[in-house]
Amino acid sequence: MCLGIPGRVLDVYDGAGLRMATVDFGGVRREACLSYTPDAAVGTYVIVHVGFAIAEVDEAEAHRTLAVLRSMAEAVEGELGEPLP
Repeated sequence: MCLGIPGRVLDVYDGAGLRMATVDFGGVRREACLSYTPDAAVGTYVIVHVGFAIAEVDEAEAHRTLAVLRSMAEAVEGELGEPLP
């Protein structure tokens, strides 16, 4: 299973001819391609899947989704007794 994770665009730059961004996922930062979200700008929340921002979302939805993902990790750890690697 692959997830799309919401994050906030911190900066936008040209990477070898592609519109790229540094995206913050609640403290974890990764690079993402913005080719599928041409209107995304600094401060925009995007859903990132395998390195591509595939959709824009509002801040409230991004925070709700991150909360659900965090609670799932805690549930798995509760069941297994340790976090998934």
